[in-house]
Amino acid sequence: MTSPRSPFVDPQLVTRLSDDFASLGAQLGHVGRNLAILRTQLDAAVAPPQPAPPQPAPPQHAPPQPAPPQPAPQVAPQPVQPQYRPPQPPPQYRPPQPPPQYWSPAPQQARPRPQLPPRTPWWQRDGVISKLLAVAGAGVTLIGVVMLLVIAAQAGFFGPVARVTAGAALSIVLVGIGARVFGRTGGRVGGIALAATGIAGAYLDVMAVTSIYGWLVPPLGLLVALGVGAFGVALAAKWQSQSLALLVVVGVAVLAPIVTDGITLVLIGFLVVIQIACYPVQLVRPWPYLEAARTIPVVLALLLAIALSVVDSDSSNEYWLLASSIVVALVGIAAVVPYGRRRVDVLGSAMFATAALPLLFTSALFERPIVVAIEAPFAAVLLLIAALPMFAAHTRIAAVTVAVLALLQTTFAATDRNTLAIALLVVAAGFIAASDRLRSKVAYGIGFGFTVVAGFAYLAQASPDSVASASRAVENLGSSVVLAGAAAIAVLVLLVWVGQRSGIVAKSTVEPLTFLAGLAGLYAMTTATVAAGVAIAGRDGFIGGHCVATITWMIVATLVLMRGLRVRSNAHLTLLCGLALCAAAIAKLFLFDLATLDGLFRVSAFIAVGLLLLVAGTKYARAFAERESAAELAEQQASDGSPAPAAR
Repeated sequence: MTSPRSPFVDPQLVTRLSDDFASLGAQLGHVGRNLAILRTQLDAAVAPPQPAPPQPAPPQHAPPQPAPPQPAPQVAPQPVQPQYRPPQPPPQYRPPQPPPQYWSPAPQQARPRPQLPPRTPWWQRDGVISKLLAVAGAGVTLIGVVMLLVIAAQAGFFGPVARVTAGAALSIVLVGIGARVFGRTGGRVGGIALAATGIAGAYLDVMAVTSIYGWLVPPLGLLVALGVGAFGVALAAKWQSQSLALLVVVGVAVLAPIVTDGITLVLIGFLVVIQIACYPVQLVRPWPYLEAARTIPVVLALLLAIALSVVDSDSSNEYWLLASSIVVALVGIAAVVPYGRRRVDVLGSAMFATAALPLLFTSALFERPIVVAIEAPFAAVLLLIAALPMFAAHTRIAAVTVAVLALLQTTFAATDRNTLAIALLVVAAGFIAASDRLRSKVAYGIGFGFTVVAGFAYLAQASPDSVASASRAVENLGSSVVLAGAAAIAVLVLLVWVGQRSGIVAKSTVEPLTFLAGLAGLYAMTTATVAAGVAIAGRDGFIGGHCVATITWMIVATLVLMRGLRVRSNAHLTLLCGLALCAAAIAKLFLFDLATLDGLFRVSAFIAVGLLLLVAGTKYARAFAERESAAELAEQQASDGSPAPAAR
């Protein structure tokens, strides 16, 4: 009978160690034999030479006698040279054999493939059913409280005091029971649901006392509601339960319009209060869903109220809506400013932008000066937030998006038809310059967008038919068109230059951008020239303006072609633009100026364009001749073997 193996000694490990030691001993023995051979060779190399053996004396002439037996000649012993044996390779390591087994192992079977546990349906997961039942119970209970406060009042059941007292008592009892249940094992879900139902019921009860029965004036009612909401949020923070705060806020937001009988100022005030009450907990607990729950209801209520005020022109609630919108926007800004990059997530930044929407839409309720006074400071604050690197990227993008909308409203409200394009171009230049300094593609894109909007405004002010007709030009074109055209040319040059210099625009996009900017600048220059002529001399100035415009086209074309000769970068694009502009100037000269201009203006236009064409042709002919001469000289010197001259 074999003894059981020790649980602390592995026999296979002992066998492997034994084999390792045997292999190590064989290797050491092989090294020792090689050292002995080397020692023998060294001893033979340093041994002294052996003396030669004595030679026998020659024989005497004597009678022959029997020769005595001669001893065998002795040979000097030679040193023994040991035979060299090449070193034998070490014995190959053989993996240790498993120890003999004294029991017959069970036949190995294929290991079964692990199977994932079956996916549990969502309704069978831990806590799902209890949470659903708790939420449903809270909702049904709150509906019952609303029915007690509103429907019972409409039907005349009980008295006002009984209804209000019953609602308040029920709320207090629910909060007390919820606190007791929360402290017991497994009572977290039930305790949260009961406490949330009681707090939301108390908030609705305060709303009913204020809006239905009128026992509290609105300021005092809002103050009491602020205390109730603050208690609920503080309890949620203590219990570390976002669900508690969500149930309170969502329950109030859904059922409050029933208590106030629609979208009223009282409803907006109570929703603003619940938004403010939830703000302190955001400084302690980063609860993004609570941020959305406290922001979206009040924003929707304000937008609906603003829309109703726009439809009802006799409404006198504009300033109350403006004040509420300002408070909501400030609370939204305060939700992101203390955090910076630390805890503001994408949903928080989205709610920050959402909270600013009502203030943007209040511009529909007021005259232009008030709109400018509202939107300009608001845009400045948002641009400051967008420029500070302490905020997260999504927060800055949300800020700059709302700021752009506020700037557009400010620009449209502060200008008229004649100055709108100029104001938009000034804003575009500011964003483009900022993009060069900050290396910001967002700022560059905003500047490009303002440039496009300014282009449409400029087209509305100086349409093509106004440029082509003398009577319409006299009516529509003036000094503002001249200023707008000059500003447009400057902004287009800045747009292309910053895009190339800072690398914001891809190289493959530079050529199309330059071409489009050239076309827009050409139109702006033409309208500005014609408008300047009209502003100076009226109808005669219209003809003179077109004459100057044609000559200016040709001058610009000549300059572009000369630049193509001097600068080799983008030479192909420069040549195409110059030739296209030459063709446009010639086409305008024959198709429009020949029929419109008369007298000295027509002669001046043809002579100036012709001379400029001759100058351009002469320059190009000279340049190509110099290149051909240089090429021939280089070829000749290459055939003679002399070094080619350095290219200029």
